[in-house]
Amino acid sequence: MSKGDSSYKLGRFTGVCAATDRTLQPGTECIACLCEASEADIAEGALGLARVEYSVEAWESGARPQGLFSWWKTRIPENDGPRRVLVDDDALLDLFDRLGTEEDDRRQGFRWVLGLVLVRKKLLRLEGSARTEQGDVFLLRRRGTDPALPPIEMLDPKLDEDDARKIADELGEIMASDD
Repeated sequence: MSKGDSSYKLGRFTGVCAATDRTLQPGTECIACLCEASEADIAEGALGLARVEYSVEAWESGARPQGLFSWWKTRIPENDGPRRVLVDDDALLDLFDRLGTEEDDRRQGFRWVLGLVLVRKKLLRLEGSARTEQGDVFLLRRRGTDPALPPIEMLDPKLDEDDARKIADELGEIMASDD
């Protein structure tokens, strides 16, 4: 990661169906997606992923964003409730796995912070570390998996504190919403 590359923008909950442009009503279910960001979004500092929402009806009728990377079902937040989690643990683990195949430095930085969150949530367990040609690698294991299976490797992207904080803030925006 370069020190100058410190803006990570995945986008907040929009409240609008990307297929129909209709407002998504509080309390109803929707499909939240991460997809490839446009070149304009990337030029403005996006991580290479953008967040969009779809009504369940539009999703079930086949509407999908270009460059779909990951998706999960969630509920539109009520306007008067407390801040609540919009992404469940399985969706976070799936996103972590998908980011493991990415070579982009920004996405590896995002995966690093997400991996640390998953260790803190005790969904992943740190089993050790190793030095490789690519750099320091942390060896992780999912909670409850067979210890005979090889561990998950997570490359340390050598983020500075400011970059890590900004990624964590963006991750927080994905995981929860102010109602």
